[in-house]
Amino acid sequence: MTIVLTKPRPIRLKGRSFLALSLAPELPLEDWLAGLDDLADRSAGFFLRRPVVLDVDGLDINKAELRKLVDDLGQRKVRVMGIEGARHSLLGPDMPPAMNDGRPASDFEPPAEGETDEATEAQDAPAVETVVAAGPPIQATGSLVVTEPVRSGQSVFFPEGDVTIVGSVASGAEVVAGGSIHVYGTLRGRALAGTTGNGSARIFCRKLEAEMMAIDGFYLTAEDMEPDLRGRAVQVWLEGHALKTAILG
Repeated sequence: MTIVLTKPRPIRLKGRSFLALSLAPELPLEDWLAGLDDLADRSAGFFLRRPVVLDVDGLDINKAELRKLVDDLGQRKVRVMGIEGARHSLLGPDMPPAMNDGRPASDFEPPAEGETDEATEAQDAPAVETVVAAGPPIQATGSLVVTEPVRSGQSVFFPEGDVTIVGSVASGAEVVAGGSIHVYGTLRGRALAGTTGNGSARIFCRKLEAEMMAIDGFYLTAEDMEPDLRGRAVQVWLEGHALKTAILG
């Protein structure tokens, strides 16, 4: 009888960097959640299918309050993938895991109530920032050209540089770039440029119908945009802490 012993295949472990949102709650939590609800109302689907890290560093909160906060966020369809800055005693097997060493990128600062493209950051809105979980600093040096339309539910993520969309970006779709964004069709979804801290990035589109536009963390939702910009060829840039817009042609 012959016995053949086969060597098992080795398990492969790979490193990955993923983009997530970091939410930094503030007390009182009821007011902070109300501000979060306002943000979600002004940009429908902003948190849908988006991983979130909850940053509670320095927040005076107990275990029961933290668990309730995670539950409250879950009811709002905000999926907390991890908690950063929490004491070990606050966490348990029924809570999202602890996360450390997140590398911050640019903040998303909501415009103040009633302000438009001249808006600066709001004082009472919840802080939201993009973070990359791990990896070296990203330099925006390359470019990506997408020759097909970006359909609803799709996301184009290119932190290394500029993104050019030859077609249109549908409602519910998203383009995220470390550099500038060029859309040669209609921009109906979300365009987030300069997400790795590039304040000189710009957004260009042939026809503006966007749900949201952001550069280096400062953003405008559809409700905040001037009505005469809709349906026009537009460029958007950051000047100081305000987004500026201009009609092209």
